[in-house]
Amino acid sequence: MEWKDEYKSKLCSLKEAASRIKSGDKVVVTHACGEPSALLEAMVENAAQYENVTIVHLTAMGKALYCQPGMEKHFRHNSLFLGGSTRKPVEEGRADFTPIYFSAVPDMLRKVLRPNVALLHLSPPDEHGFCSFGISVDYTKPAAEVADIRIAQINRNMPRTLGDSFIHVSALDCIAEHDAPLIELQPPQISDLEAAIGRNCASLVRDGDTLQLGIGAIPDAVLLFLKDKNDLGIHSEMISDGVMALAEAGVVTNRRKNFNPGKSVVTFLMGTRKLYDYVHDNPAIQMMPVDYVNNPAVIAQNDNLVSINSCVQVDLFGQVVSECVGLRQISGVGGQVDFVRGAGMSKNGRTIMAMPSTAQGGKVSKIAALIDTGASVTTSRCDVDYVVTEHGIAQLKYKTLRDRARELIGVAHPDFRPPLIEEFEKRFKSKF
Repeated sequence: MEWKDEYKSKLCSLKEAASRIKSGDKVVVTHACGEPSALLEAMVENAAQYENVTIVHLTAMGKALYCQPGMEKHFRHNSLFLGGSTRKPVEEGRADFTPIYFSAVPDMLRKVLRPNVALLHLSPPDEHGFCSFGISVDYTKPAAEVADIRIAQINRNMPRTLGDSFIHVSALDCIAEHDAPLIELQPPQISDLEAAIGRNCASLVRDGDTLQLGIGAIPDAVLLFLKDKNDLGIHSEMISDGVMALAEAGVVTNRRKNFNPGKSVVTFLMGTRKLYDYVHDNPAIQMMPVDYVNNPAVIAQNDNLVSINSCVQVDLFGQVVSECVGLRQISGVGGQVDFVRGAGMSKNGRTIMAMPSTAQGGKVSKIAALIDTGASVTTSRCDVDYVVTEHGIAQLKYKTLRDRARELIGVAHPDFRPPLIEEFEKRFKSKF
């Protein structure tokens, strides 16, 4: 059958597409801003027809109506990275959280989860019948490869991204055409404090480095202070509008990358419509599955890889907490450890943890004598090269516990240095 005829034979309404899901199914949803909102809404509208459907998602950027009160009989959400719409359901016991490295999610799908359904959000097919996964390749493509049923929302607003980013019409089981704006993430407002942190981080970046940047105000602030750099490269799990601006300004060129030169290698995108238009059919952007992009062995093939991530708390030994506040889970491991390990193996690689020195309006020091009770260590003390706050840069690599504690106290907020110094002198039996 010619692919156009096959495409037509698989067309159905959103309601019909949702009816393909059965009670007890394990459903994997396209990630983050690539979320197929129309399919999810149709699924929730059909909730009375389901019992015990498991919804698996990394970062839910939409409403997550499937894990709202009253949906417990029909859906059980299994989150791999909590966000604004999924924290409370997990706290209240109406949803689950699975700690996992981002790079390991495809392996979990293949070997353990074995999804029944993949809910996909794709571009229209090209002249050869291939649809693009657009802004979310990550675990979405691997999920499509192992799911029993592939249900696709085809949306003309989804950009056609290049790389390992395609699925043929023949591999789809059900197609619902629905054009709607993609979820967008607007650039954050950068405060003076975040700008100071960004400036300090940027001072550690050299011409020709390859960058991995996390998400949020601090990574975006770093980008503001890279405009005087030359020939930067990108190998990062995601990029946002700030990276696009540096590419348009000629700062990000990928020319000096020794691995995948000329390409910004990423696994998903979160940004505005301008970013989505920029990546459409752009050969400078190479979208790949997350078990490639976030594989530490792949990351390490990039010389001069600089990993910049945010965190919640650092203790005096250099242990990093990035996903919880005490026992309260607020996010997930994501790709932080993947890139910390990859940067650690990279020739001349560097790992940077960046955060404000205080939290709760200045009431709490984020550099602590001990991490909060119940908190999980995300990145070990052996893996961190630099900790950066608005007060400076603490260099930890290869330093003794005593010396790294001195470094960290030096970038703590001045109001909290006296009790930290008191703890230092008690712990190390010496004057600060």
